[in-house]
Amino acid sequence: MNLTHIDDLDRIELPEGFVWRPVRRRFGIRAFGTNAYTPGATGQIVEEHTERRFEHQEIYLVLRGRVRFTVDGDDHELGPGELVFVSDPSLRRGAVALGDDAAVLAIGGKPGQPHEVSAWEYEFLAIPSLREGRYDEAKRLLHEALEAVPGNASTIYNLACAEALAGETDAALEHLGEAIAADPELLGAAQDDEDFSSIRDDPRFPR
Repeated sequence: MNLTHIDDLDRIELPEGFVWRPVRRRFGIRAFGTNAYTPGATGQIVEEHTERRFEHQEIYLVLRGRVRFTVDGDDHELGPGELVFVSDPSLRRGAVALGDDAAVLAIGGKPGQPHEVSAWEYEFLAIPSLREGRYDEAKRLLHEALEAVPGNASTIYNLACAEALAGETDAALEHLGEAIAADPELLGAAQDDEDFSSIRDDPRFPR
């Protein structure tokens, strides 16, 4: 048995304004996806998103505080011990904390399928390293993600970002091209991404 408190979990503040508390990674859970969230500077506690890509069903448990969930445009204010289950992956969901002490536990997975660790967990872990200029550490985490989820376009894109910031032009361009080939929608994102400022004038930069 392994025990911890939510406040003792790693605290990863993300650009979207919420704080990710990696539960699954802390315990090495492989059977299902689970993570906790606390509010960041914006008060957001669960990012607005759908689960169309992964086809996950999700359930959220408010651990403390009060939280306003918005699911498919409908608002629901929940307190400690209350749950909201989102069975339809296509529904947009998100939540805002109504106090600084709020905390939410999320559990999800694809019905009828063995759980696969999502690449975004590694990408979230790499964000502090990117912000602080620890590019070797960020690249290590992103390569770890690609070992777990080979060929993931988002991870390859973020690896290109880290390489561009580290001054590794050739590697960044190669991985950026690979990411766009896997997901053409990333071409538009790359045009305005500040991480690519150092390589955008290179004639090899994808347009």
